[in-house]
Amino acid sequence: MRKTDLEIIELLKAKHIDLTKYGLGRMKFREMRESMGLLRTRQQGHSVDSISDAMQRLRPIYPNAGIREMASLLFHEEGMMVSRSVICSYFSCYEIELVRKRLANRLKRKRFWAAGTNDIVTVDQHDKWQRFGLRLHIGLDPFSGRIHWLKIYWTNKNPRLIFSYYLEHVETYGYMPLITQSDPGSENYGIANGHTTLRHWHDPSLHGTLQHRWMRQKKNVMPEIAWSQLRRRFTPGFENLLEIGIQEEWYDPDNYLHSLVFRWVFIPWLQGELSAYQDRVNNTRKRADRNKILPHGPPNHIHQEPEEYGVLDFKIKVDPNAIAHVRNLYAPPDHPVFDLVPRSFSRVAQECYSMMGTPLITRENVWDVYRDMLARVQHFEQLPATLEQEWQVHNTEGDPDNAAFNHIPLIAGLTELPNGEDVARSDGSIYLGGVNNGNGLG
Repeated sequence: MRKTDLEIIELLKAKHIDLTKYGLGRMKFREMRESMGLLRTRQQGHSVDSISDAMQRLRPIYPNAGIREMASLLFHEEGMMVSRSVICSYFSCYEIELVRKRLANRLKRKRFWAAGTNDIVTVDQHDKWQRFGLRLHIGLDPFSGRIHWLKIYWTNKNPRLIFSYYLEHVETYGYMPLITQSDPGSENYGIANGHTTLRHWHDPSLHGTLQHRWMRQKKNVMPEIAWSQLRRRFTPGFENLLEIGIQEEWYDPDNYLHSLVFRWVFIPWLQGELSAYQDRVNNTRKRADRNKILPHGPPNHIHQEPEEYGVLDFKIKVDPNAIAHVRNLYAPPDHPVFDLVPRSFSRVAQECYSMMGTPLITRENVWDVYRDMLARVQHFEQLPATLEQEWQVHNTEGDPDNAAFNHIPLIAGLTELPNGEDVARSDGSIYLGGVNNGNGLG
């Protein structure tokens, strides 16, 4: 999280050191840190020349990154702590045209309501990469700004898949929020049903109420802001990389072998890149803003240590038996939506990949790995005769219009939570008001 030595020492003393037996001073901590090779900005002493190679590696994939974003990228991807002045000097020397093109954006302010951390988890899907056969989904805590998950897959319309993202988060941390929230849409019925069932399990007084809020009239604004930031900070370079395959005619989304190999190679690799982006965002302090009344700090720290910021935490500890119960109901692991590719092809792909020596997939070689894999698959002697038919079934199952595959009925007879402003929840918590300026909310 790039905290100072004093901030780290205070956190260690508060959470991890028995002060009745031990002490830790600044000089001793600095000595320990330096012995581990963890050097601060001045100690690393970078210049325009020393960061040039790293900047050239990062620029093609992050063409729109400004000074603040590039400092974060250098730290998280290259392990370099570089001062703002050095990056500014680099831009002035080598990217003067980009500096001149920078324009001020006029933000449209909207209201959003949250009482504290784990008050709400809000979710949304993103279809801008549909032409590549890829779809994204996000879940986040709007109060802390923490991204809980950022997923890429061949579909984002199946309610069982969407609920599995939420359930994975709940199972990992052992707690859930008060309510979940989304745009209207049947793809969110799984998370609405599952979260409501979990809340009823732990609080029988809530029976008869749906513990999920449908945000109509484009009021689910926080995920939209997250998508906007992703489009600016992450998408351009990776989109250019994906376009290469289509332009060079290496990848035809309508060809079943092309599509299967593409999914097998690209989706796990892109998921790793998105997880790295998520980790970087969650551990980076947001830019100070006088219009924002939320606590100022890295989202991970706000979410993990809310008492440090004087805010409320509404998390509810979850019974593991309840998790197993709702998984069987709404996200059974044997459902075909959880197959990245048909199982018969997965065995073929793994064998071909092993024959290649299981190369590590990177930004530089991902298309080379794909092309090598495709050639091996096309000449594979034991390719299943029914593979094209299996792919067609697999693709049809991912079609959002396929109700038999995607539909989960919403629990009937439940009273919906109010959709609007200045309302109290069924559990007694009250919304707090504030203004969203693109960096957070009140």
